[in-house]
Amino acid sequence: MIRTGELTGKLDECCFELARQQRAQRQLTDKVKSALRYPIIILAMAIMVVVAMLHFVLPEFAAIYKTFNTPLPALTQGIMTLADFSGEWGWLLVLFGFLLAIANKLLMRRPTWLIVRQKLLLHIPIMGSLMRGQKLTQIFTILALTQSAGITFLQGVESVRETMRCPYWVQLLTQIQHDISNGHPIWLALKNSGEFSPLCLQLVRTGEASGSLDLMLDNLAHHRDNTMALADNLAALLEPALLIITGGIIGTLVVAMYLPIFHLGDAMSGMG
Repeated sequence: MIRTGELTGKLDECCFELARQQRAQRQLTDKVKSALRYPIIILAMAIMVVVAMLHFVLPEFAAIYKTFNTPLPALTQGIMTLADFSGEWGWLLVLFGFLLAIANKLLMRRPTWLIVRQKLLLHIPIMGSLMRGQKLTQIFTILALTQSAGITFLQGVESVRETMRCPYWVQLLTQIQHDISNGHPIWLALKNSGEFSPLCLQLVRTGEASGSLDLMLDNLAHHRDNTMALADNLAALLEPALLIITGGIIGTLVVAMYLPIFHLGDAMSGMG
């Protein structure tokens, strides 16, 4: 951003924009962490409860129930099968997770893996929107600054590319530069990248045709800010969503635990 400011003669504006972007990103990160803190604690406690129920409570009920030579309810039997599997192969799952974490740490040094990882992250609901919105805001803001200063679009893309640390976005911007250098219209080069919405492409195409590309890029920068604000609100939904999922898991286990008791009464009545 400093280099872009020197290039455009708008160093003060670029420094202000850099501070604004960093502040917005920090606020967003803090909000997501705050929204996740309580659900993660609840989820951790729920996991401990689930493990205890699977390995200590349900087997006792199952042993009592089997003395009456009556099959377990389907839900309880399914969860018992899951408990047996986790007891026998749980260590293997833990080992696999540990090896996966080590492999990810080692692969983080390879640009190819970073590109694949970024693509996967961009497809995650909410998180992908947050990440894409932040990057596109950065792209459109710098392009708007360079265009308003009379710098060519190719030079503007180069300025954006130099601000990116993620290999995926560097690769994407390099491809955009290549397409424009080969005579493709700007909107088509953006379309080929696959990361720009139809609205973005239409505004860029209109700006390119009317000679008001700088204004359109500035509008897109603010539009992406609005999208980030919307994604910020969606992040707050993570807390109730995780709580609902946790409650559903525990509720299912409780039902699975008490179903045999209800059926046990029927079995005893039949014996009488």
